[in-house]
Order: sequence, then structure tokens, then C-alpha cells
Amino acid sequence: MLKKLCEGVKCAGQFLQSPLLLVIRLYWGYQFVLSGYGKFQHLSDVAGFFQTLGIPMPYLNALFAASTEFACGALLFVGLFSRIVSIPLFCVMVVAYATAHTASLVTLFTTFDPDPFFHEGPFLFAYASLLVFCFGPGKISLDYLVSAVRKTKEMP
Repeated sequence: MLKKLCEGVKCAGQFLQSPLLLVIRLYWGYQFVLSGYGKFQHLSDVAGFFQTLGIPMPYLNALFAASTEFACGALLFVGLFSRIVSIPLFCVMVVAYATAHTASLVTLFTTFDPDPFFHEGPFLFAYASLLVFCFGPGKISLDYLVSAVRKTKEMP
């Protein structure tokens, strides 16, 4: 009886895996695209902010961050090269923590209080990127379609 229950729970979890990964990709891919687009719209303001943070070549780095968020976010949204694009997206969020949200990092490691760290904007972006990197895009993605086409050598 317990074995059947465990198998049923496992089956339900496996059934929900791809839809959950789809929702994560769609929502966070869209959010990355919006963030990158917003940076493009106000590039001089973003560069000015980067300059106040002491980031070298602020205009170039603002352009790089906007391009990464926009292009990689769009690829994440459609599920193409998902694991690959999750790496630069994660890195952009690490840089955001290291430059704009250093106080929450200091608090995390000095007082061992994770609340400020978890409440910062980059946390959920980084977390979503990490989830896609670890678990892939799921079966409802262009990555899956391309790999299936490549394996069978015929269009589905």
C-alpha cells in the first residue's frame, strides 16, 4: 500500500516537472527581457548608476548587462539553449549582488541573517536561472524539440 502511494506521488511529480519548468522559463524569461529592455530604454541612467557603484566602463557594462538580460531572457523564454543562457544570466545577478546589493551580502556573512539577501531583487532571478541550469528546460521547449528531431532525424 505504501509502495503504491510512493509510486503515485513520484509519477505525479514527474508529470508536473515539465509544466513547472515551462512556467519558470516563461515567467522569468519574460522578466529578464523586460529588465534588459528597460535598461536599453534608459541606458545613460543605468550607466550613471553603474558609475556611482564604481563599475569600470559603466556605459559598456550597462550595454552588456542589458544585452545579456534581453537576449538570454528571450532564449530562456522560448527554451532554446536554456542551460547555456542560464549561466550568463546567473552571472549578471551575481554581479548585481556584488555591486549594487553588497549590504545584503555583508549581512549574510557577518550576522548570518539571510533575510536581506533573500529579499533583494536579484535573488529570484538568480534562483530561476539556477533551476533551469540544474533541471533543464523541460519537455515543453525548443531544446527538447531540437534534440528529439536530431535523434530521430525526421520532423515530428
